[in-house]
Formats: sequence, structure tokens, C-alpha cells
Amino acid sequence: MVTLSDARRVIAAAEAKAAEIGQPCNIAVVDEGGNLVSHIRMDGAWLGSIDISINKAFTARAFDITTKDLGDNSQPGQQFYGIHNSNDGRIMIFAGGIPLRQKGRVVGAVGVSGGSGEQDQSVAEAGAAAF
Repeated sequence: MVTLSDARRVIAAAEAKAAEIGQPCNIAVVDEGGNLVSHIRMDGAWLGSIDISINKAFTARAFDITTKDLGDNSQPGQQFYGIHNSNDGRIMIFAGGIPLRQKGRVVGAVGVSGGSGEQDQSVAEAGAAAF
């Protein structure tokens, strides 16, 4: 279970990483059902990345895979090609969404958007590590 306290801890760690690399981000945490628990938009983060961060978290939970790995497997000729068109366009195939695991089971996810794929991934990894 991802509590509000858990989500705040994940977000704080992710926000600290984003500040460290100088990239304002949107950071979202969802629960086991893919429902939003908490979200922040750092000062200066793109407005257009709000939904992307939430949908990256949703995607990571919906498929229990990082959005980076899903993206790698959804390129032309790969097994998940076209998956981003499912779920009314909610599926994100950009790096920055990571499942949150508790006792080996996925119980939620963190999603980050606002920088490059590498930046989003590193910020999400910092958040996930705090879980």
C-alpha cells in the first residue's frame, strides 16, 4: 500500500534529485490501482508535463514495468508496438515511470516529467529508492 506519507517521501527524494540536476519536474505517485496519491509541480516545470507525469506513473503501475523498458519494447517491430495508443492515450512510453515494490509486489508507481528522458529517469529512480 502506498500511503500519503510514502508518496510525500518519494516526492521529496525525487524533488531533491531534480533540484540537484537543475531540472524542474512534475512528480506524481499513484497507488496500486493507478490512482493519484500525490503530485507536485516544481517551480518552473512545464504545465504540459503535469498529465505526462501522472500518466507515466499510471503506465508503470498498469503494466508493472518501467516506462523506459516499455518504450524500448514498443518501437516498430517490437512486441508492444502501438501500445501507446491504448487506454485512451494514457500510456506513456517515455522514460520516467517506475513501479514501486513492497515485499516483491508492485503497490504503486512514481512518474516524472519535465526534462530529458535521462533526467526524468534519474529523478524517478531517486524517488523510487526512497520508497
